[in-house]
Amino acid sequence: MSRTTETLTPDLHEYLLRHNRPQPDALLRDLVTDTAGALADDAEMQIAPEQGAFMTLLTRLLGVEFAVEVGTFTGYSSVCIARGLAPGGRLLCCDVSEEFTAIAQRYWKRAGLSDRIELRLAPALDTLRALPGDPRVDLAFIDADKGGYVDYWEELVPRMRPGGVVLVDNVFADGRVAGDDARTSENVAAIRRFNDHAAADDRVELAMLPIADGLTFARKV
Repeated sequence: MSRTTETLTPDLHEYLLRHNRPQPDALLRDLVTDTAGALADDAEMQIAPEQGAFMTLLTRLLGVEFAVEVGTFTGYSSVCIARGLAPGGRLLCCDVSEEFTAIAQRYWKRAGLSDRIELRLAPALDTLRALPGDPRVDLAFIDADKGGYVDYWEELVPRMRPGGVVLVDNVFADGRVAGDDARTSENVAAIRRFNDHAAADDRVELAMLPIADGLTFARKV
């Protein structure tokens, strides 16, 4: 039997964070603090620091010129993506919350990224369907309402360039996607549907990674 992923204990997680480069800087640390202070009940919606570091590095490796984010919240992931964009690159952010994205916009400005990021406050499906149909997206990140994941995927995959990457967050659904769980919620059922849908899609090569709450990494073939 092949070795499974090591359980990420608090000590091991701290060790992991210490060995990431770059580590979260003062701006990202302040964003986490401000989000927790203003939106304590929703603060867990932010991505994990190690995921942010991975996304910045991946964005740089791909030479991303055009990225799309579905679900921006207070801006941690968008800062990480925008920092990795190629010169002249841009990020389109889709969200419906003025409250959440007001925090994001403050941090985009502080980070000197406002000129790289366009925010559209509207249902994400409307924004995605208004994009050109030709494959020009280099990187997409889906982290919004779980019931919409399949629809977002179906709008984005045809618009990804060959070799472009779609990242999808929370595919573990707090560890509840596997097995029979009496606590199964609509969100868990939606994530299961999405995971099955994406795994069967022959338009992509796909790996589900045990980063944070599970991150699907799909490359358009």
